[in-house]
Amino acid sequence: MNQIRDYRSDAATLPTFEMRQAMANAEVGDDFSGEDPTVRYLENMSAHMFGKEASLFVISGTMANQIAIMTATQHGDEVLVGEESHIYNMETGGLAALSGVQTRPLRSTEGQFDFQDVRRAIRKRGIQFPITKVLCLENTYDLNRGIPLSEEYMTEISILAHRHDLLVYLDGARIFNAVTALKVEPKIFCQGIDVMQFSLCKGLSAPVGCILLGSKDFIERARRIRQRIGGGMAQAGHMAATGIVALKTMIDRIQDDHLNAKRLAIGLANLNESLVDVEKTLTNIVQIDLKSIGKDAFYMDNALQAQGIKVKIIDSTTCRLVTHRGITDNDIDETIDVIKNILK
Repeated sequence: MNQIRDYRSDAATLPTFEMRQAMANAEVGDDFSGEDPTVRYLENMSAHMFGKEASLFVISGTMANQIAIMTATQHGDEVLVGEESHIYNMETGGLAALSGVQTRPLRSTEGQFDFQDVRRAIRKRGIQFPITKVLCLENTYDLNRGIPLSEEYMTEISILAHRHDLLVYLDGARIFNAVTALKVEPKIFCQGIDVMQFSLCKGLSAPVGCILLGSKDFIERARRIRQRIGGGMAQAGHMAATGIVALKTMIDRIQDDHLNAKRLAIGLANLNESLVDVEKTLTNIVQIDLKSIGKDAFYMDNALQAQGIKVKIIDSTTCRLVTHRGITDNDIDETIDVIKNILK
């Protein structure tokens, strides 16, 4: 195998030729002053797609998450997060460092919080207690499993949060994987969400960028926060142009990634059924469990790298593989053969 197969993340995708052309030909202006026409087009297009009033183009999903919480809270407030969520585990303590908030992690079952747990976690108002301000959701949930959460669940838990005056924030970095898996329109799917973000550079293959969406007032305040933390951009239309192409051309092909993930899961389960839970491979993430066969994930990683295959280690006995536009069905079949030989 001469070609590198990078399964570590769908952020490994490279821009298409059409995206590169769009970058070269983009009309640009001063985004500080709201005068970049390509950025404005991308933001308006995104807001319309999800039925939100306004949106903001930022560099990354982490930046979008942090700006959202900084905009929604004051120091000393509390936000409810998932135990396995990206915003809680993978953003270098940003919620504490940047927003000065206290996080309260919630357990989930297949990505869903128990409603009673949520009710118990919401603080009673009192001078000794932090104020619970935000319920953070993630869809798809868990970056190592990619669980799509249903429209019904999102709606019902949003109603619960709103009854207690909580803002509902959705880290929707892979929301298009969820809407593809569940076959639902984005606007309908996210109608109960107050503020959300989605990534342009994962399954959609753009080289950079994320969109933060919400009300006009919220996004106007978020724009100021973006500037405060150094996220303001001048002629950003070159980057935004790739996002426009991504939204127009890449959403429909996400189904291919899901089919390839299922193909990989089935192939690995045929080698040893304890390696993968095929029924839980629902989007583009395949989690391999090596515990029952007595193998070490670091050994597996080294052996795969020697064959030009890159995966992400989760812990000493678990790793994940993420399918994306750069992974073909032939790559899947060759990867299965390589793992078969490693496990001999």
